Amino acid sequence: MRIGELAALLGVSTRTVRYYHQQGILPEPPRLANGYREYGMRDAIALARVRRLVELGLSLEEARDVIADDRSRELSDILAEIDADLARQEHEIQLRRRRLAEVLKQAEAGSLGPDDTSSPDLLAFLRTVDLPASKAAAWDRDLLVLMDSMATSGDRKQAFAMFDALAADPEMAARGHDFYRRLDALADASADDPRVGPLAESLADYSLVHLLAGAGPPDWDPAAVEPFLDGLAPAQAEVVRQAMRIMARR
Repeated sequence: MRIGELAALLGVSTRTVRYYHQQGILPEPPRLANGYREYGMRDAIALARVRRLVELGLSLEEARDVIADDRSRELSDILAEIDADLARQEHEIQLRRRRLAEVLKQAEAGSLGPDDTSSPDLLAFLRTVDLPASKAAAWDRDLLVLMDSMATSGDRKQAFAMFDALAADPEMAARGHDFYRRLDALADASADDPRVGPLAESLADYSLVHLLAGAGPPDWDPAAVEPFLDGLAPAQAEVVRQAMRIMARR
């Protein structure tokens, strides 16, 4: 293939292919007597791999390292790996379709609730955990739904295994209910209310010991929490802000 044919095959521009050559991400193919590059199957696979790796979140430098490793491998091994990756994707799609079929049945029966489009892990957790009738608990529930939609399957199972263990512990469940009660009590308070600091300390301590234990120091920017505080009163939002700053310092 010529460069234009390769680019069209993979749905990229010839400029992208040339850029990958310049950055050492794709090896330069042999040239014909007239100076044109001549691409083969291995080049097409390498370009497809780069696109896939970038879609998965790798940087171009990381993708370059993977492609460099591929150059020393047999083509049959690379194809077998791609086939296994496609099989995993196919399995994930089947699981999603089965879950979608369940949701469609609920929708057709008129029994679809606001949380029923969440993952089975979250639905199972919400069925077993005893969340109080609380605005603070409702906010926390919304964060769980958001986290559930963004998490990978492995991270989701690990997180909900931890949540289930905490919910099953009467002392931990009581502490959670106490936190919601204290946060609800700040619904009409100002951000400088004296109850804010102690509650922020309590939230930070609980999170570091029970939710982030063994995870290493948080690497988030405390200011990044701001978009998620819209549903909270000024004093309630200040509790979360201060707790995030405390965790980031520790």
